[in-house]
Amino acid sequence: MTFDQLFVAKKIKDIDGYAQEVKKDVLGFSDKEILGDSGRIHIAERLVQLIVDAMIDINQHIIKEKNLDVIDDFQGTFKVLADNNILPEEFALKIAPVVGIRNRIVHGYEKLDKNLFITNLRKNYSDFGKYASYISEHIK
Repeated sequence: MTFDQLFVAKKIKDIDGYAQEVKKDVLGFSDKEILGDSGRIHIAERLVQLIVDAMIDINQHIIKEKNLDVIDDFQGTFKVLADNNILPEEFALKIAPVVGIRNRIVHGYEKLDKNLFITNLRKNYSDFGKYASYISEHIK
């Protein structure tokens, strides 16, 4: 592996680790238990932020190293990877909005609907693993 592949592999490992924490420390509880425990909801928010940050780091790294079109926003990095056959387009369009959730968590741009956040986390949790798989396949 080259240095670049090691960087991406480390980020994928981080995503996998954070996703396992989400599964164990958040999704193993009922929505009522999660929403009734401010600590647990904060754990969920922070882990999602860390996962999305790692995905953004990977996206930007690939874009830079492959001299792909530079995009002004993090959400658009998923589309750039799709345009270059690194991610399937349908998947990239589905997962890209997670950047907006991350921004709400980090910057407080808008109030985060915690019920909807948990519902969507349960529904789309597997996308984190799919992203890691697509990227792993690409760097092989």
